[in-house]
Amino acid sequence: MAEAQDRRDAQLEGQWDQMRGRVREAWGALTDDDVDRAKGNWTQLIGNIRERTGEAADTIESKLSEILDTVEEKGSPRQES
Repeated sequence: MAEAQDRRDAQLEGQWDQMRGRVREAWGALTDDDVDRAKGNWTQLIGNIRERTGEAADTIESKLSEILDTVEEKGSPRQES
């Protein structure tokens, strides 16, 4: 479980600039400070969103995973056939 958490933190940290904007779009109630307090930490970000919105942690985690996947797909070079 800790290994998965470390992997998520590394992914989030690596894509943090892109993620910040996407997270703010997905949860309009968040301030820049709410997002910045997480400093790329997956668990902290979930906690900050949960604190501000009251959403369930599993719902937040699912949305964050989708956002991270989208950001990573757009950030990686596409291979042409």
